[in-house]
Amino acid sequence: MPLAIGFDYGLARIGVATGQTLTQTASPLTALSAKDGTPQWEEIEKLLAEWKPDVVVVGLPLHEDGTMSDMAERAKKFGQRIHGRFGVQVAFIDEYHSTREAREHLNYKGRAGDQDGKLDATAASVILERWLGEQHA
Repeated sequence: MPLAIGFDYGLARIGVATGQTLTQTASPLTALSAKDGTPQWEEIEKLLAEWKPDVVVVGLPLHEDGTMSDMAERAKKFGQRIHGRFGVQVAFIDEYHSTREAREHLNYKGRAGDQDGKLDATAASVILERWLGEQHA
């Protein structure tokens, strides 16, 4: 069954989720620490080696009108680096409101910085499920 990994890119944490293209479902996996948006690349390499995804999906935080934000540019660069370093196929999708959806899913009321990465990983699963759903639309 083809596998996908989704990333919710952030400056302090990067949420990670896995998903199946056949069932179009995703599950939160973990959140990786980042320093000003730069991950520990060996952690990403480990994830890719373990899960062997057919595709990596990176959420782009676009403006409401669909134009690129500064964070979307950084997220796109992150995805391009994954492709360049590891040779895996990378796809991008608008992550509009993914964190809000993740908050609702978790019934999470606190500040994003107060949690242990569950919100980031859940947002990554929202992003990935959105992409998986579009593949079969």
